[in-house]
Amino acid sequence: MKIATWNINGVRARIEALLAWLKDSQPDIVCLQEIKTVDEGFPRADIEALGYHVFTHGQKGFNGVALLSKLKPDEVTNGLAGDDEDLQSRFIEGVFSVEGGVVRVVSLYLPNGNPPQTEKYAYKLAWMKRLNAFAAERLALEEPLILAGDYNVIPEPHDCFDPKVWAEDALFLPQTRAAFRRLETLGLTDAIRATSDAAPLYTFWDYQAGAWQKNNGIRIDHLMLSPEAADRLQGAAVENHVRAWEKPSDHVPVVAHFDFAPVSLG
Repeated sequence: MKIATWNINGVRARIEALLAWLKDSQPDIVCLQEIKTVDEGFPRADIEALGYHVFTHGQKGFNGVALLSKLKPDEVTNGLAGDDEDLQSRFIEGVFSVEGGVVRVVSLYLPNGNPPQTEKYAYKLAWMKRLNAFAAERLALEEPLILAGDYNVIPEPHDCFDPKVWAEDALFLPQTRAAFRRLETLGLTDAIRATSDAAPLYTFWDYQAGAWQKNNGIRIDHLMLSPEAADRLQGAAVENHVRAWEKPSDHVPVVAHFDFAPVSLG
C-alpha cells in the first residue's frame, strides 16, 4: 500500500498536475493540504473518475485538507479535538480496513506560526499540543497510525539549506522543534528519516529567488508513524520531480510504502 502526502497549494489551480501525478504515481491513499476551497468547490469528479473516494474538510480561500483513497474508508472524522473555538480546517482522519485490522490515516496542515512574536505562534504551539494529545490517545489503541501532512516544522539543521536563514523563523525555532520531538518521544517515527539520512532532502522550495533551481529548500512535509505502522514500512521517498512540472505547488509529494493488504468494502 502506497500512502502519500502533498500540500497542493490550491487544488483548483493544480488540478491538472494532481491528476497527472495520480496517474503516474498510483498512490492508494493521498493526504492533501491547502486545498483552499470549500467542500462544494473541490473538483472531485475528475479524481473520482480515476477510482478514488474523495473526502474533504474545506475552507474558503485558505487551509483545507482532503483524503483521496482507492479504498473506501470505514469512517472519516473532521477536525482536531481540544478546542471547540478553532474553526480552521486543518485535520481529517480516515480509518481503513486492512487484513488483520485497520490503519488510521490523518491528513494534517499544521499552522505556520509566523511572525513568532504574535498570536499566530501561540496558536501553532497550542495546535501542536493538541496534536500530541490526539497522538497519545490513538497510540494507546496499538493500531497502525500515520500522521501525514505539512507540519511547518524543520526538524533538524540538515533539513534546510541554511540554518542561519531560518534561525528566527517559526518553522525552526527551538520551541517548535521541541514540540515535534515530543511527538517522536511518544513513539512516532519519521518515515523519511527511518529510510534515509541523506542531506539535502527537501520537500518545499519557495517560488522566489530561484529557490528550486538553486535547491534552496526545506523539509517540512512528514509522515509520522506509530510503532505498528513503522513495523510495516517498506520504504519512503520524496517525489521531487513534480516540482519541475508546469504550474507546480511549492511543495512536492512525500510517499511511503507499507505491506498492508487492503480489505475492500466496495
